[in-house]
Amino acid sequence: MLIGGLQKTTLIDYPDKIAATIFTIGCNFRCSFCHNPNIVKGIAKVLPTDKVFDFLKSRKGLLDAVCITGGEPTIQSGLIQFIRELKKLNLLVKIDTNGTNPILLEKLINNKLVDYVAMDIKAVWDDYPKITCRLYDLTAIKKSATILMANKVAYEFRSTVMPLLHSEEEIIEMARQIKGAEKYFLQQFKSEKKLVNDNLAGEATYSKKALTEIVDKIKDWFKVCRIR
Repeated sequence: MLIGGLQKTTLIDYPDKIAATIFTIGCNFRCSFCHNPNIVKGIAKVLPTDKVFDFLKSRKGLLDAVCITGGEPTIQSGLIQFIRELKKLNLLVKIDTNGTNPILLEKLINNKLVDYVAMDIKAVWDDYPKITCRLYDLTAIKKSATILMANKVAYEFRSTVMPLLHSEEEIIEMARQIKGAEKYFLQQFKSEKKLVNDNLAGEATYSKKALTEIVDKIKDWFKVCRIR
């Protein structure tokens, strides 16, 4: 496991739980609006795994869960063993994924190694190469969505959106792709200086009013649909 960061406490990453968030290094996408460029590009400083576990053990009884994000956690060869060690600490485990590894995702779920999964919907299916700046097997991503919608594990879908890359019509179509899912969240693009593509720094974001109007059009397709 290549770990590039540790957020010691979060009240928002795992629903209704006190958690720590672990950032894995590397990603098979290059989404221009991503705000973890060093993590994604694989140039973040590696945090020793033993130090991460030392911290988690020191917070035994205080933390409910660990969130594993990235980058893309499912490209880590040591992910399964890492989670097994987390489970020995009686921690709930949430994983964030782009859905490109349905085989591993299904294995994690079937072996009860994850308790919550958050999967990103990056774009309308046909626009994935434009948004992720990578050619990838969409069959795999769609398979991951199907696996989650079988309701064998708690899950959510989420999309980071910005006017430059996602029109209102495209956001509605993104929602339609996973119609019937339990939860779908729209996330505001964060206009920051450190992005995978720095040219997007300062780029316009959707207003809360605009996103609320979009949510009103799609909310009946999901049990929970909100702006985050």
